[in-house]
Amino acid sequence: MNQYPPAQYESDAPAARIVLVTGPSGAGRSTAVRALEDLGYEVIDNLPLSLVPRLLEGPPHGPALALGIDARNRDFSTGAFLELIDRLGDRGVELLYLDCQPEILLRRYSETRRRHPLAPAESPATGIAREFDLLRPIQVRADIVIDTSELTVHDLRAEIDRWFGGPSKHRLALSVHSFSYKRGLPRGLDMVFDCRFLRNPYWEPDLRGLDGLSPEVARFVLGDPRFDDFFGRIRDLTELLLPAYVDEGKSHLSIGFGCTGGQHRSVTLAERLGKTLAEAGWQVSIRHRELERRASAGGLQVQPGTKA
Repeated sequence: MNQYPPAQYESDAPAARIVLVTGPSGAGRSTAVRALEDLGYEVIDNLPLSLVPRLLEGPPHGPALALGIDARNRDFSTGAFLELIDRLGDRGVELLYLDCQPEILLRRYSETRRRHPLAPAESPATGIAREFDLLRPIQVRADIVIDTSELTVHDLRAEIDRWFGGPSKHRLALSVHSFSYKRGLPRGLDMVFDCRFLRNPYWEPDLRGLDGLSPEVARFVLGDPRFDDFFGRIRDLTELLLPAYVDEGKSHLSIGFGCTGGQHRSVTLAERLGKTLAEAGWQVSIRHRELERRASAGGLQVQPGTKA
């Protein structure tokens, strides 16, 4: 996943936003929650899932709210969390996911000699793998993912400040997604563009094993005679609509690009639009659902001394 926070913004109190903060143990959730509190958010950490709907009953009021959700809570389950996200979808709730590479988490646990909360009598590697299994479907649904693998505490606080510290007119969070139509549309998309009409790199033997992040595939997709006109119209439409969404008070907008397998054309389009909007000063997060699924499926069995 790529993230492109805006380079500059004015400092001010946060708008009335509701942010759910979660992620694997050791990835920095507590640091993120404290950083949000410093930005003026009302913070409640380790809140049981069953209490969240009751807390949010009635019309929005008061300051921005950040809720830390921990997989260790006794009523936590993947299904219950996903159901909560669906239930709160019309409230404009944002999901912030603090991610970290499994081998980095393992090193952090080894350095602190802490027991993993999901495997108190087993190795930390077992607990890390178990927690990743629980959280994998939740990560896919996140609005913003921050990978803390290479971040210090100060770096993470700076990232939180970039994403959540400015006034609402500069804090419309954009997420641009790529996906495969075979797996259905990602939930919560506001705008969807079908790019299956573009020529498909899959049918080129030298490109089939690559994805849309590679320069070779990107050049192939951009070389389609229809690409420039298609992309230009999407860019112009998006740049026309974004200020209108800001005026309406919208805090998050999701744009999706779909193709057959979600590996090539949609990835190239999502990368190009995301970077274009970031260069124009918007806050952008790029998500590649099928690439994330593939990486998760191949990278979560962690053993001491090995890399995922």
